[in-house]
Amino acid sequence: MIEKGIVVHRHGEIRSVSLGTRILAFLWDYVLITCYISLLICISFLLRPLLVPMFTKNPIWAEMNGFMFITLPVYLYFAICEGSKWHATWGKRKMGIMLAGHEGRSIGLGTSLFRSAIKFLPWELAHFTIWHMVIPSDFSDSLIYSLLAVVYGLVLVYLISPLISRNKQTVYDLIAGTMIRYK
Repeated sequence: MIEKGIVVHRHGEIRSVSLGTRILAFLWDYVLITCYISLLICISFLLRPLLVPMFTKNPIWAEMNGFMFITLPVYLYFAICEGSKWHATWGKRKMGIMLAGHEGRSIGLGTSLFRSAIKFLPWELAHFTIWHMVIPSDFSDSLIYSLLAVVYGLVLVYLISPLISRNKQTVYDLIAGTMIRYK
């Protein structure tokens, strides 16, 4: 069925959201993420002497600092927005969609934090492995490449899962008991 130019799948009372609509919502959110990262880059030019040691001493230290400056703020943006009264990030609101529990029930911040942690697991695992590739570490090359294979595998599963699940849910939605639906 097509409503307002958007493909809508109906299963009972729930209107499942297509992968394309979800990707567009994420791209809108990525505009904000890009602005935030651009701000960090500008600040990093000013604070370069202080920041270089934080990202060059060892891979664990670099990973922790990268997590604090990049992953954690992005993770909290998604988790807090989707756990708020709107149940949606800025991008999801622009696309007219929201995060909900099964049967359209409202979710709380705890569920949203859990879902976002699973959602960003491949992203953070990628950062972890890249830092261990860039800065010498005790991890073997085979372990690092195996972890990268896991990252690619998870991303593939995350992208394919809404195409094959009944309510267009991703793996992290299925695990968290959530779904993206129209408002």
